Amino acid sequence: MKRQNTFFTVFFLYLNYLVHGMAIVILAQNMLPLRLQLGASIAQISYIISSLGIGRLLVLYISGWLSDCYGRKPFIIIGILTYIPFFIGILLSKNIFEAYICGILAGMANSFLDAGTYPALMEFFPKSQATVNILIKAFASIGELILPLLVTFLELHFLWYGWSFILCAIILTLNLFVILTRKFPSIPMKRRITITKDSRKKLHIDIPHIAAGILLTIYGYISMSTFYLISQWLTDYGMNVANLSMIHARSLVSIYSIGSIVGVLINTLLVSFLLKESFLMIFHTSLSFLTLLLISMIPEPSILFIGSFVIGFSAAGGVMQLGLTLMCNLFPAHKGLVTGIYYTASGLASFSIPLITGLISQTNIHNILWLDVFIAIIGLICSLLITIIDKIIFKQKNTRNLIKR
Repeated sequence: MKRQNTFFTVFFLYLNYLVHGMAIVILAQNMLPLRLQLGASIAQISYIISSLGIGRLLVLYISGWLSDCYGRKPFIIIGILTYIPFFIGILLSKNIFEAYICGILAGMANSFLDAGTYPALMEFFPKSQATVNILIKAFASIGELILPLLVTFLELHFLWYGWSFILCAIILTLNLFVILTRKFPSIPMKRRITITKDSRKKLHIDIPHIAAGILLTIYGYISMSTFYLISQWLTDYGMNVANLSMIHARSLVSIYSIGSIVGVLINTLLVSFLLKESFLMIFHTSLSFLTLLLISMIPEPSILFIGSFVIGFSAAGGVMQLGLTLMCNLFPAHKGLVTGIYYTASGLASFSIPLITGLISQTNIHNILWLDVFIAIIGLICSLLITIIDKIIFKQKNTRNLIKR
């Protein structure tokens, strides 16, 4: 495939994630009109948001495995075709049940896109896997940045809130026609069969690999929980705890998204200079914990504005994608399956966190941030253990290479 055609294809793969970034926050940012449309409370809207996690859990594992068997392109197309009904369906929903079904579709769409896109990008650029994975987060962050600005623009001009949903559906529809015409790296026949004894040997599945895989799966849940929680509740936290106006509170999400984009750019440079993914995980997880602790202890507007940028930089700047890259490097023959496992854990987070925070919001929104602090502590412990095990695996690999010589 010509390099120019490759970059053209990859751009539209990333464009899907710009829309996905908008989808992540579109329900939370339109909470008031959706409450009026559906006759729901804040907690019930939060439960609808949790339906995205259910959708991810339903199909992610199996779609990752199937993408190893049948290729990446079909699942990217299915993802787009499943996302469009979410954006249209929410606008047509008359009650919580209908909106919940639409949310499940969005979660399934996200899973299909992940199962096809992450492995495809790593196969397009095998020597820059961490970089291309992190850039997915950059486009998602741009979407998270644009959406609150778009919602504010519609409100200030007294326009229908549904135009933000319609825009997302239009972009995906146009993107679908482009993706249908593009070529993707083919998967060799030997990769399309169930794992054999020979492939198990290639995987070097031993105790350190299993331990690292388990910890990275847990980290997938933790990293998703950390930034998903803050992206959904930052606006309400700013209004109810820091006493910010609606416009200023919404701007926190935009500042958070800018921090995320900056984090992605810096992480891309650092990975390009061969800085280890495990080291970056420790650094960003530590910074997330300290920032969340400060925001929770001192909910002042100035602290909140600075903290929003830093938490975007550290928690949503591509650290989750670094974890996936590490896990794919542990099991290189099954990137689709590994992506499915890793993002199944993140899907569990996107399902459980809205349910938990919805319950907490009925008593004290401030406690939602304290929950995020606790989650960040667990993430820090996981990243430290992953780094230790990664060093053990690296030594084992060097030992095996010396024996072969």
